[in-house]
Amino acid sequence: MDSSNGQPDKPVISPGVDRFFVNVHTTFLFVARFFRELFRFPFETREFIRQCYMVGYKSLALISLTGFITGLVFTKQSRPSLSEFGATSWLPSLIAIAVIRALAPLVTALICAGKVGSSIGAELGSMRVTEQIDAMEVSAINPFKYLVVTRVLATTVCLPILMAYTALVGLMGSYLDVHLNEQTSITFFFLKAFSDITFLDLFASTFKAMAYGFTIGIVSCYQGYNATQGTQGVGKAANISVVISMFLIFIEEVIIVQVVNSIR
Repeated sequence: MDSSNGQPDKPVISPGVDRFFVNVHTTFLFVARFFRELFRFPFETREFIRQCYMVGYKSLALISLTGFITGLVFTKQSRPSLSEFGATSWLPSLIAIAVIRALAPLVTALICAGKVGSSIGAELGSMRVTEQIDAMEVSAINPFKYLVVTRVLATTVCLPILMAYTALVGLMGSYLDVHLNEQTSITFFFLKAFSDITFLDLFASTFKAMAYGFTIGIVSCYQGYNATQGTQGVGKAANISVVISMFLIFIEEVIIVQVVNSIR
């Protein structure tokens, strides 16, 4: 930025710190614009449904494999410790608590941050650098509502559904190991598993999944929508979307767990 006398402006604190606060300000305006556009007509229903398909259905294969292996491996790792105390009968409850309270929301969010977040960042970034977004504005189409609002809503809605699916698949993986070792019936396993699960656990997991989905959507859309520097900027937008999303997810996990534990 140049001042009126032709000399560059001096940084208020330092170039890096000034850039950080400018990014915070633009991010806040971006989020505020999302909520402002969210409740304005017309609603892009068809694009929202298409994005739900891309976020939800297209992630099922990877989610299924990861969730099943997570439940199976976690059960195998927990068995030796519990067997020392003769408490292997607690395995269903232990696995259900771990999966529903923490593993399912976190694993689902991290997978979607890598798969969906990078895809959104790269897609919007390529549209920005090829001036497709500018062309939409010239055509009297609101690109922010069509591109950003639909994608953020899709990630926010689909993450809780994917989280529930991950939890179910993870428990099925756990049941497989328990059944092979103790010949436990599936009915007894799930009755034992959900005996210690409370409404607070289900609500907290659903809220976490929604928060993670919103974070992935808003970060990825922000990076892609504001991409610069041509094709290099597209790759940078996709990469930064994943890194920042995962970083914020871990911070949100710590905060939400602390709040839930204080309520419990």
